[in-house]
Amino acid sequence: MLPEVLTVRAMVLSVVVLLAVVLLLPTVRAVVTQQSELRDLRSELSEQQEQKAELETELTRWDDPSYVIEQARSRLRFVMPGDKVWRPLDTDSVQPDEPAPGVVEPSPGASEDTDTPWYQSVWDSVRIAGGGE
Repeated sequence: MLPEVLTVRAMVLSVVVLLAVVLLLPTVRAVVTQQSELRDLRSELSEQQEQKAELETELTRWDDPSYVIEQARSRLRFVMPGDKVWRPLDTDSVQPDEPAPGVVEPSPGASEDTDTPWYQSVWDSVRIAGGGE
């Protein structure tokens, strides 16, 4: 009779433990999930606070008149009275000078003879550029 009592007690104890696990498992899972979310939110909060501090620092810079003048000069290209402004031209926006329409005159030293072959005129220009005739 003793083994039957032990078996019934063991069975009741195992049912109670199983019931406790079944009831506590979702609660433990929810606590772990909430702890993870809380950790993420705290890290996000610290990042937001750092960003706020940076923005407040930038905002206090605008109270300084020299910073405002420097920003106006660099961003808006403002100048102070009496400053001399040197502005480089954008090479892409400058149009090259168009040659005037008309007859093209030969360059100095070019031969007037049109019967000479092209390579002879090239060789003559090389000799003239070299200084030796």
